[in-house]
Amino acid sequence: MTPIKDKSLQTYLDDLASKQPTPGGGSAAALMGAQAAALVGMVCNLTIGKAKYAEVEADMQALLVEAESLRVTLTGMIKADVDVFNKLMACYGLPKASDEEKAQRSAQIQFVLREATDVPLDCAKACAKAINLSRIAAEKGSLGVISDAGVAVMSAYAGLKSAALNVEINAASLKDRAFAEAKLAELQALLKDADQKAHAVYQLVQQKL
Repeated sequence: MTPIKDKSLQTYLDDLASKQPTPGGGSAAALMGAQAAALVGMVCNLTIGKAKYAEVEADMQALLVEAESLRVTLTGMIKADVDVFNKLMACYGLPKASDEEKAQRSAQIQFVLREATDVPLDCAKACAKAINLSRIAAEKGSLGVISDAGVAVMSAYAGLKSAALNVEINAASLKDRAFAEAKLAELQALLKDADQKAHAVYQLVQQKL
């Protein structure tokens, strides 16, 4: 089977729109983040080597390394979300004829739900980082591609908020409330100033247009 990241864009979108359960919103959130990282990379590549931006050359080189690493991470999360969702669905399909089977099924569901909470939380963290990288691109990148830094921050922000929904829906089904609340607290820390950060970068880009 062709890995999801190696499918054509048309195939991915067709799968996303279909009745099949995966890919879904979680993988779409990761893709939004990956696009943000890619756009930061684009700004870097179109700034590096230009005499006009020689003063920020080293900064942009370092930013490019971070952006490319983050893009790889988020691209991998597209598949990670699909994998954990499929695992969860498999658990829901376990037999439940006897009390013992019901108990085993419930335990398996709860076990995978922890992973299904962690996967989008990791995506949210990566998207939050993409917002920060977008800011550097907007501050120091070539004015010729400054709008792309704006698209990057909006994509990263959308990925963060989208991943947050998946954290919340899975955390709500966890019986281990201490675990769930700890994960939700991590999420809230990420979301706390995300609106302000993303808006600030967007405004900065608008000012430079």
